[in-house]
Amino acid sequence: MSNVFSFTGTVGRDAEVRTTPNGQTVLNVTVANNIGFGDRQQTIWVRVTLWGKRAEGQLQNYLKKGQQVFVSGELSQREYQANDGSTKSNLELNANIIDLVGKRNEQGSVAQPQQTYQPQQPTASQQGIPASDSYDDVPF
Repeated sequence: MSNVFSFTGTVGRDAEVRTTPNGQTVLNVTVANNIGFGDRQQTIWVRVTLWGKRAEGQLQNYLKKGQQVFVSGELSQREYQANDGSTKSNLELNANIIDLVGKRNEQGSVAQPQQTYQPQQPTASQQGIPASDSYDDVPF
């Protein structure tokens, strides 16, 4: 993955799961991210997509409107023609990670997903980077 975009936000509407004509499962959810503060605050909407086996589990049952989430993946921008003929654009994120954060469900307990996907990262030794137990030489 060449570009990675990670953010926390709020689910704008319940997640939808569908199957493409070729049998691929896809989960779509729209997430709002507020940037700035005060009268300069604005909301950026990002369409988040999760593909394949990761979209087939129970995660959709937890991605409900108002749920706070952390998402990370590859970001792209798509342009399209609106009904009035103007050119519009939206942000789309092909997700690698979707985690629930912060928000509690109606019973007062923390909402726990039965399925979250986090790709395993290689350890430093697997990448050929020597491990160091001492941080005395760090200049800050």
